[in-house]
Amino acid sequence: MDRYGTVRWLGRIDYRRAWELQKELAARRAAETIPDTLLLLEHPHTYTFGSRGRRAHEHLLVPRAELEAAGITVLDVDRGGDVTYHGPGQLVGYPILRLADYGLDAVSYIRAIEAALIEVAASYGLPAGRIRHLSGVWVGDQKLAAIGTKVDVNGITQHGFALNVTTDLSYFAKIIPCGIRHKGVASLAGLLGRAVAMDEVIERTVAAWERVFGVELQWRSDQPHAHATQALSESYV
Repeated sequence: MDRYGTVRWLGRIDYRRAWELQKELAARRAAETIPDTLLLLEHPHTYTFGSRGRRAHEHLLVPRAELEAAGITVLDVDRGGDVTYHGPGQLVGYPILRLADYGLDAVSYIRAIEAALIEVAASYGLPAGRIRHLSGVWVGDQKLAAIGTKVDVNGITQHGFALNVTTDLSYFAKIIPCGIRHKGVASLAGLLGRAVAMDEVIERTVAAWERVFGVELQWRSDQPHAHATQALSESYV
């Protein structure tokens, strides 16, 4: 491969902190002071609303104040899409990359993310795929992974995907996920009927990302990670 980047495991991190980090890294990627970077992490319980604005807020099924009183973060963010949930047991990926370098536009970029996550599901023997006119990765009528992205004025991507691994799916009952009625949500653990190790899913996700995007990723971990093949010494933040 002649395309290289880094991958970072941030552990469980507050949504606002991760959002600020994305903005900083996007500016540095535009200035070409860092390579393309794939951030992998989990969030504490969080609901976010995308660019559909008021319509997205109508898909919150409980009072916002009630969620915030329970210590759950509720935010309006600058990605595309509707309302979604993030929480423990969910692998979140935020790619910071220059889209033109991959010969992709915003739509084909989303399709490529889907392809990588479909490959991850297939590695577990799950028949995941797409549903026409709906983004994300589906197993039947259940959404396994949600996708919501942003491409900034410099052509650098932010936000990304959320793959349910061992996620407590009851939190999705408080929203109409992605504004899509009459369809469900799923997790790898629920579909497989067994425990699934996050480290294993991370390893398979990175491998699938490399194959789909034609990139070699080197590890820089903010926290120790079993599959950090190469820890880079330079600091990005």
